[in-house]
Amino acid sequence: MPTVPILMPQLGESIAEATVVRIDIAIGDVVKADQEVIEVETQKATMGVTTLCQGVVRELNVQEGETYAVGTTLGLLEVEADEVEKTGVETLEAAAEKRVNTAAEEEEKNLHFAVDDDTYEERQPVVEPSVKGLPVPAGVMGAHYISPRMRARMAELGLREADISAVVGTGAGGRVTVQDLEAFLDYIEEWPSSQASPMRLAVADAMRRSWSRPLATVSRPVRLDRALDHRRAQDPKPGLTLYLLRAFALALAEDPASAGFLIGERIVHPRAFDIGVAVQVEDGVVVPVLRNVDSMNLGQLTGAYAEMVDRARRRRLTEDDTRGGIATVTNFGTFGLTNGTPIPLPNETLILGLAAGEKKPIWSKEVEAFVPATEAELAVTFDHRVVDGGGAGLLLARIAELLQSPEKL
Repeated sequence: MPTVPILMPQLGESIAEATVVRIDIAIGDVVKADQEVIEVETQKATMGVTTLCQGVVRELNVQEGETYAVGTTLGLLEVEADEVEKTGVETLEAAAEKRVNTAAEEEEKNLHFAVDDDTYEERQPVVEPSVKGLPVPAGVMGAHYISPRMRARMAELGLREADISAVVGTGAGGRVTVQDLEAFLDYIEEWPSSQASPMRLAVADAMRRSWSRPLATVSRPVRLDRALDHRRAQDPKPGLTLYLLRAFALALAEDPASAGFLIGERIVHPRAFDIGVAVQVEDGVVVPVLRNVDSMNLGQLTGAYAEMVDRARRRRLTEDDTRGGIATVTNFGTFGLTNGTPIPLPNETLILGLAAGEKKPIWSKEVEAFVPATEAELAVTFDHRVVDGGGAGLLLARIAELLQSPEKL
């Protein structure tokens, strides 16, 4: 009688194993298709392993309290031939026959010694999805895999992985082959194009490296009236960005770990509160860094900021002017944007963004009525390995609180 494995399923992109917490079946039990038979626990959740088809439990290779890798055979089911045909599941016998045929074909092609081109497929057992709502196969090389031959061709052309994201792959598992790449390049050959400037290439490289981390963004509204009233009484008038910069520095000084960065198993805390300010220039953005912002008042920051921005727009910044920052502030509200998800630099954990202010009716507890007020969205994007959503929310709340006392900034 055909046999079908009960496999430890892929439980999420970053999860490689799970611990069995409960076994609900025994040898000889009859189970239905899609029946939850084993409960497993990962670092994030408890989930159920389900069967792929109806059958009789012939073997159990699992114990409660033990941890098993994704793809491990936890048990075997004996199934009827018509059940296999009806559900389309792959039996152990069919999988073994396929491996024998594949090995014979590769021997004929003399590929047993070479792992070199787009015809190569890693021979791993396919794990059929057996957790509801998580149809993710494990152990299968897909479109993310780039063969050595493909990498060599990309190197010749000066291309990175992100550059081929638009190419549809026709290779095994959906991978992009050299032929796919060449066809795509021929297809766009006659399209209008322009040479990317060194500034644009630098920004692209920084964003590509930034996005290699798990980034998340949270936001909340903030009242700006008090900061705007305070600004009108100053001479010279500090920009709203400086109020944000100063509040950000003070909040981080109270909780330096929020701006730390992860190196191996250590979180390295900042030794100084040097914060960058995103400045829009022709065909890109530069981020000059203001030093020791936590120890400077608004008046001191105003002069230093104006001089730095002037040099940035004249392309007169030195390398020292743009390195060593622990975080960045960006005021994308100057472009009329009411929301956004800024991306931190690769060497920074945080970036704080301010959207455009809007006049809104806000309920006042003091007068028990709606009053006109200027409100804007305040957003922080963070490296989720270092900061969680709750911590980011508390940081935003503290910044918003500090902005309500601009005279102390």
